[in-house]
Amino acid sequence: MADLPPRARLPLLLLGMLSLLGGVLAGLARLGWNVPTPAAQAAAFHGPLMIAAFFGTVVSLERAVALGQRWAYLAPLAAGLGGTLLLAGDASPLPRLLGALAATVLVAASVQAWRRQVSVHAQVLIMGAACWLLANLYWLLGGDTAQASYGWLLFLILTIAGERLELTRFLPTPAAAKKVFSGIVALLLAGGALAGIDDGRLFALGLLLLAGWLLRYDIARRNLRAEALPRFVALCLLCGYGWLALAGLLGLSGALAPGHDWRDAALHGLGLGFIFSMVIGHAPIIFPAVMRVRIPWSPLFYLPLALLHLGLLLRVGGVLLGKLPAHAALFNAVTLGVFILTLLIQVGRGRAG
Repeated sequence: MADLPPRARLPLLLLGMLSLLGGVLAGLARLGWNVPTPAAQAAAFHGPLMIAAFFGTVVSLERAVALGQRWAYLAPLAAGLGGTLLLAGDASPLPRLLGALAATVLVAASVQAWRRQVSVHAQVLIMGAACWLLANLYWLLGGDTAQASYGWLLFLILTIAGERLELTRFLPTPAAAKKVFSGIVALLLAGGALAGIDDGRLFALGLLLLAGWLLRYDIARRNLRAEALPRFVALCLLCGYGWLALAGLLGLSGALAPGHDWRDAALHGLGLGFIFSMVIGHAPIIFPAVMRVRIPWSPLFYLPLALLHLGLLLRVGGVLLGKLPAHAALFNAVTLGVFILTLLIQVGRGRAG
């Protein structure tokens, strides 16, 4: 079956961006900022909008493009529509049903990709998609979002880890190191399953070990000596691994448990520091591949990266000192806007060139 043309992918991407905007505004509403009514009403769905809807859309869109089969695009469509319905105030099970459908299609697409190239990294990607599916089903059946968040986070963590593992084939990675990687993945899965019992401490240990493994074996350390885009990507990755380690350390103290004073620091160190560092680093590569547009390299990309980590330092530092600074959360939101504006500016320059 023919692939979907790039112009037809744009509405799917826009659905994901709508969930991102709604999720960011919903997060600000939780901290007392005045935001548009739909986002304020969706304040309880900040996590689902950011992970299940936004990241679910963009990850499954990337996977569909890589697979090149139209049926796989049902995943980003369902995820994006689910997020839109949450913002519209739909209290029915439909948004959660769409999320479960999206994850089911992504699992199928990931299995198809694994059949094309049987490998450990492809198996890890399947596990990540399966975690998204299980979390969505748990939420659909009435489970709370605090416990579902472990499955949603595992979806993104394992997706990133699997893709980074794939690139280690360019390095002389010892066979024992790959076995350790598999053990860390198993530990993360066990930690997510037992998070309700140990307040996420086993999960946090897996985060810390994964950060150490990536810092040691990822190609980013070597690319840090390169120039232009490869060096920028490497810096994004290494900064992200540092935040991943910090989230793991905080989690070992119980910070991932609902109600813990440091929960905001641990979750945003993981979600913003680690995951969005990956987004900023890979967007100049993935966005052109998905939308078939040229994005020329520019040092301008360092601006949103610097703002991301500065705002996160203010936020995490404030939480650890006993007060969540609302202005730091606004700083984080503005940073995401600057990042999107930077992408649009470079797309315009690419078209002009």
